[in-house]
Amino acid sequence: MPALGDPSIASRRAGASRRMESPWLAIPLAEYEEHMCHPGIYQAGFLATVLSDQLAVFGPESLAVVGCAGGNGFDRIDPRVTKRVVGIDINPDYLRTARNRYAGRFECLDLYAADIEGTTTSFGSVEFVYAALIFEYVDISQALSNLNSLCDPGGHLVTVLQLPSASAEPVSPSPFASLRALSPIMRLIEPAALASVAVEAGFAPVSSSRSRVPSGKAFAIDVSCKAATGDHIERPQEKA
Repeated sequence: MPALGDPSIASRRAGASRRMESPWLAIPLAEYEEHMCHPGIYQAGFLATVLSDQLAVFGPESLAVVGCAGGNGFDRIDPRVTKRVVGIDINPDYLRTARNRYAGRFECLDLYAADIEGTTTSFGSVEFVYAALIFEYVDISQALSNLNSLCDPGGHLVTVLQLPSASAEPVSPSPFASLRALSPIMRLIEPAALASVAVEAGFAPVSSSRSRVPSGKAFAIDVSCKAATGDHIERPQEKA
């Protein structure tokens, strides 16, 4: 599959109408990255570490990062192991930066400006899908159905959800006014709800853990495996 030269080419493939309305298109990458790297937030480093830790466990030859922005965590991907990297983001400007930063790092770098509530079938499937802090902004049923199409049978999906906090706002206070536009559209998702919908979409639960960053925010990290056609998937048990 050819790498993307101009992200606007791929933007026509999926979710173009909804993309045009997204507040993510009005947030400059520099402001988003500075926000995520702020010492009081420290989510960029955390999410990159989760990715690198999971890659060390599974060692996939192909990988998709959903909501890749400017390529956060791409520098943690070992190109000797992972030959093909797919980056998906709703903002094509973010992808231009990711391409400029990492075009020569991987054997194959495919970048797509797309909404994961659209179709992903034309992207080509991968062994490993990483979707961090994505489901807070999308229809989880539609998104997981599309991620199933993106993932190889027997491949793995790693999700990161932000958990509710009594001491921290869902969208961390930011000096950048552009980030404030996310507050009306963000909603926190219960990990159990995501796990249940993931089973319906064909992903079997593998593991679940929790982690906290210095700001006090906590996150759920869940690993699922895409079942082969016809396999029965046990629903995750609710905790008493």
